[in-house]
Amino acid sequence: MNSKFKFKIIKKGKGSRARRGRITTPHGEVDTPVFMPVGTQATIKSLTPEDVKEAGVAMILSNAYHLFLRPGHKLIEQLGGLHRFMNWDRPILTDSGGFQVFSLGKLNKIEQGGVLFQSPINGEKHFFTPELSMEIQQALGADIIVCFDECPSCTATYDYVKRSSELTVRWANMCKEAKTNDNQALFGIVQGGIYPNLRKQSAMATVKIGFDGYAIGGVSVGEGTEMKYLAVDNTIPFLPEDCPRYLMGVGTPEELFEFILQGIDMFDCVMPTRNARNGMLFTSFGKLVIKNSRYKSDDRPIDVECHCYTCRNYSRAYLRHLFIAGEILAIRLNTIHNLYYYMDLINKIRMAIENDTIAEFQNKFYEQKLPNSC
Repeated sequence: MNSKFKFKIIKKGKGSRARRGRITTPHGEVDTPVFMPVGTQATIKSLTPEDVKEAGVAMILSNAYHLFLRPGHKLIEQLGGLHRFMNWDRPILTDSGGFQVFSLGKLNKIEQGGVLFQSPINGEKHFFTPELSMEIQQALGADIIVCFDECPSCTATYDYVKRSSELTVRWANMCKEAKTNDNQALFGIVQGGIYPNLRKQSAMATVKIGFDGYAIGGVSVGEGTEMKYLAVDNTIPFLPEDCPRYLMGVGTPEELFEFILQGIDMFDCVMPTRNARNGMLFTSFGKLVIKNSRYKSDDRPIDVECHCYTCRNYSRAYLRHLFIAGEILAIRLNTIHNLYYYMDLINKIRMAIENDTIAEFQNKFYEQKLPNSC
């Protein structure tokens, strides 16, 4: 286990499994529950690091596989590591590249020792192994790195998921053996699809290896909402109480709330930034699609309850004009708002856990989203 990485539970929720905690890393402390915006290519699209900090972001995620392809992990290491390369002095978590096995399925061949990838950039072939994933993530210098895994489809058969989960455990052992950088924490990943006994087996086998934290993978891969909750519910009882629990690739504001109540500490998802680029904005009263004609002359901010830079300075009418005109500023201002919304929501949930008011805040959260005029 990593002595430079610490996780402390500050408060347990009243009437739920929710926890308020704190992660300590070489690049600072992170209060949990925490949401990490996705900076796949070492950037949160359209924003500067200063914008991201102003939105209240404590920690971001970048992707080992994509940075391996371009510009290359060795170059980033040569230039001082990922923090210096992207001018971000707060904690970073890197995804191992395992999800790309699933998302770029037409470009790979899975073997016992790793995955043969064909680069979507230039067609070049690469054999991605647990050892290579560790080499890349250690070169990048992220505060938290994760084991290489296979993420099976939600439609995969029981037998396939069983073999896949066993392969993920095998790769987890290989990752732990290959890791040499004591400044980084290593998280194991639990798979098992939608099958309760496979989730239990994967969790227990991964915990037996021993990691600084545990990620729950294979949850947001196309299955219905109910199946997501069951997969997490069938995993958490077998994870250590004193380690952070990270749910990968989730999710909507409602999902964040519900999974925090189930005991999740860490999240990442492209949803706030990707939706911002598509003109879909999150608000205290629900979703707002800024291109709708009803906002053509609307002088109100996106959300009167929001204090982000965008809401303090710009109207819905102006934001709609920018979006319809295809202006880059539309993406930037929308992204600032959506990120701020996510950070503000998770901060309020954290405070509610600490103040034993989580049930009251949950009721208010859903009541505000009842159909009404926006």
